[in-house]
Amino acid sequence: MISSNDFRTGTSIELDGSVWRVVEFLHVKPGKGSAFVRTKLKNVQTGSTVDKTFRAGETMPQAVLEKKTMQHTYKEGDQYVFMDMESYEENRLNEDQIGPVVKYLKEEMEVTVLMWNAQVLEVELPNSVTLEVTQTDPGVKGDTATGGTKPAIVETGAQVMVPLFISQGEKIKIDTRNDSYLGREN
Repeated sequence: MISSNDFRTGTSIELDGSVWRVVEFLHVKPGKGSAFVRTKLKNVQTGSTVDKTFRAGETMPQAVLEKKTMQHTYKEGDQYVFMDMESYEENRLNEDQIGPVVKYLKEEMEVTVLMWNAQVLEVELPNSVTLEVTQTDPGVKGDTATGGTKPAIVETGAQVMVPLFISQGEKIKIDTRNDSYLGREN
């Protein structure tokens, strides 16, 4: 159990049979009446947000989330097969369970899987990944790092905006949080 007075950004609670994460919170002490906590909660399963007010000191169950390190081994049909790095058990997830980060997922990549009651909530990739550019317009002599950007397709099929001097076959680092180019990989 957790008290509403102990809410912090990122705290996970169980409410109405699902997991909610505190996005924003504000402790309010009005001049008249009792104190309360105004929160903005995000449903981890669906991604929807809701504003909810709790009485100060109100308790609710805290969601016990389990983080597991898993390795993406291969793709079978529309299922992605992950191996638990501790027990060597295989788990199969579809694109909906993995979420938008699926576009950077490649074989042998280690990811963190967040679970609640043996149900996958989200798959977290490393903050940056190194991928090979498979398709882009050719670089032209004179293109500089500050001259602009062009679209490039990487080995996983994702499209990323890269500087004009990047050419096909190069390995680049990509920030998985905001889909941005970070630099060349040596």
